[in-house]
Amino acid sequence: MSEPLTAPINKILPYSVVDGPGNRVAIFFQRCNIHCAYCHNPETQNLCRNCGACVEECPGKALRMVNGRVCWAAEKCLGCDRCIQVCLNRASPKVTEMTPEQVFERICESLPFIRGITVSGGECSLYPEFLEKLFLLTREKHLTALMDCNGTIDLSRYPGLMALCDGVMLDVKSWDPEVFSSLTGGSDKNVKKNLLWLSQQGKLEEVRIVCVPGRVDVEDCILGIADVLGQKETEKVLLKLIRFRHFGVRGELSNWPSPSMETMLEWKDLAMGAGFRRILVL
Repeated sequence: MSEPLTAPINKILPYSVVDGPGNRVAIFFQRCNIHCAYCHNPETQNLCRNCGACVEECPGKALRMVNGRVCWAAEKCLGCDRCIQVCLNRASPKVTEMTPEQVFERICESLPFIRGITVSGGECSLYPEFLEKLFLLTREKHLTALMDCNGTIDLSRYPGLMALCDGVMLDVKSWDPEVFSSLTGGSDKNVKKNLLWLSQQGKLEEVRIVCVPGRVDVEDCILGIADVLGQKETEKVLLKLIRFRHFGVRGELSNWPSPSMETMLEWKDLAMGAGFRRILVL
């Protein structure tokens, strides 16, 4: 008998109004294939190594070692996140292996008060088979299914999944490959390809730029996205300019300055001049 299809789930928010249009269930997967210097959820980047360093630090005794693995008892958890603070691996022990059916059961608890679901991370596109099965289940309830992606995985390789996906919210980390690599430790070779392909398929829900002054080439991102999409698609797509904030950030950017609102509005004006008509400054 084959093993059941599972994925590591960091958390499920039963109601969210910031992860796509309307009220949605947001599912956060554990593990990412890049490591952004400005990541606001660095504890979602890696899987737990089961080193046990967090076990003794847990004030609620919600963690224990069982057969060489860190096990989490949700009912004892105080929600203090001490385990995340002491983890040197940018991981979390508060992760649950779940099947698509189990995630779907949690989604159904929020019916009829939601419009759809959004899968995020970590990086949700690392689990295409899981997502395809989950989206099949949610379609039975007439729920829209959105993906929040970093764009580094070629989504055109998964036609079955993308046929069920209603849209992708795509992060553009940088337009320059060297800047992208220095910020994330990864490659941007698929990001621009995904940007164009998703727009051609009518699957580009929104494009987002985290605006980090002096580190992210915001102007080049805005102009480059508009150039790839062309005038018609640029006018249609929602562009989110997200002001960098320190919440959750670790490492060298933990004390990096946020851009002023004046600078954010200058970038908005640049975007309007490039042809964007739907712009949110956050």
